[in-house]
Amino acid sequence: MLDIKFIRENLELVEMAAAKKHIAVDLKRLIKLDDERREITQRLEEKRAEQNKVSEQIPSASAEEKQSLIASMQEVKTAVQADEEALRPVMEEWRTLMLQVPQIPDMTVPEGESDEDNEEVRTWGEQTTFDFEPKDHIELMTALKMVDFERGTKVHGFRGYYLLGDGARLTWAIWNYANQFFMEKGFTPMIPPTIVRKENFYGTGHLPNEAEDLYETQDGDSLTGTSEVSAMGYYRDEILDKAQLPTTFLAFSPCYRREAGSHGKDTKGLIRVHEFYKLEQVVLCEASHEESVRWHEQITANSEEFMQSLGIPYHVVVNCGGDLGQGQVKKYDIEAWVPKEGKYRETHSSSYFHDFQTRRFNIRYKDEDGTVRYAHSLNNTAIAAPRILVSLLENFQQADGSIAIPAPLVPFFGKDRIELPTR
Repeated sequence: MLDIKFIRENLELVEMAAAKKHIAVDLKRLIKLDDERREITQRLEEKRAEQNKVSEQIPSASAEEKQSLIASMQEVKTAVQADEEALRPVMEEWRTLMLQVPQIPDMTVPEGESDEDNEEVRTWGEQTTFDFEPKDHIELMTALKMVDFERGTKVHGFRGYYLLGDGARLTWAIWNYANQFFMEKGFTPMIPPTIVRKENFYGTGHLPNEAEDLYETQDGDSLTGTSEVSAMGYYRDEILDKAQLPTTFLAFSPCYRREAGSHGKDTKGLIRVHEFYKLEQVVLCEASHEESVRWHEQITANSEEFMQSLGIPYHVVVNCGGDLGQGQVKKYDIEAWVPKEGKYRETHSSSYFHDFQTRRFNIRYKDEDGTVRYAHSLNNTAIAAPRILVSLLENFQQADGSIAIPAPLVPFFGKDRIELPTR
């Protein structure tokens, strides 16, 4: 959330930000409402100050004066109630519009409408080629009895799946290796709640614009689509000491997404599913653009190093304005090479927000001089499974249909190859 003072003083910049992100928000209406809010609030403050003044006079006043003062206060009380009633709808609409105002994107963010307009910034590894006709992950996993989509659909419905045998074991091996890898980077492991109150989604900026993608409970709570949501809620309404920063969590959780906006996309396989598991890097740092940029590059580099250790070719793209979320200042996607499709597919996202999220969560810290500031926040996908299996299996498939296991996973998986079943 942006500060209303900043919005008023930088209205043209905020309008440009909304246009660049292709987010529709009525900023003129917001300013008009804010004028009304300020006017009514000022009247209320003046009347309440008058009430306090008279309340102090009443104990020492004569009986006749008391009657007069109490009568005058009744008029003020009625006026206060009228202003409070007038303020209520103004504040409701004001808050709604404030939640729609986007963060200002970094000047290096390219123009564009969708992920088609994202720009490649670097690549790693050679795009895998084969001297045989490669299979896709669905064929490979089915032949190796690693997955059952038919029974998954029977039990869950569309996009359902079961990971079986080596499919489950390989996923556990990836999680265990990722835990070791990222904890060696100094991240504190966390298993956060996945059923959370709606205000946490407003805090991260997933609401109000992504409401259709949430699974809701009968009590009005929602299931998280990323552990970022509950991890960011950890320090809600708290003031930290600067010495506690940076705070770095490696949050692991199941994730749930309705994929409501992806009708007809990736209807088969493990690229786009309703439930999956994810390890997420979540960072709180001091309120410095330079520090945010430094951490953004660092957490992106962490995930790149992880992918390099597995030997999976990838490229990094910087997201265009139209592919940025409401609160993101800048975002990178890491996309892994998928041989059968002959293209890169997203496996990681890495974003920084400045104080957009922390203002909503009211997460602050006390500087050395005692000044209280809003922290900055960042997050990055450490690894998401089962999606990572798509690129891993397709890149490491062998001519006989077996899969070679990347060396770092072997100690966790227990063998260096997945062989075709003998029967």
